[in-house]
Amino acid sequence: MTEKKHIIQRLMDNPWVLLVLGVVIPLLSYTLWGWIELLMVPPAPLP
Repeated sequence: MTEKKHIIQRLMDNPWVLLVLGVVIPLLSYTLWGWIELLMVPPAPLP
């Protein structure tokens, strides 16, 4: 008897998808966080 698995269940059963998500999500979130921090830094005053 073969049951059709839900798409989320198939994704969570695949270790390669989990590996890619575990690398890509932090990479994108920390990169976005870094760009936001850089944009919020005030310009340095010239002497």
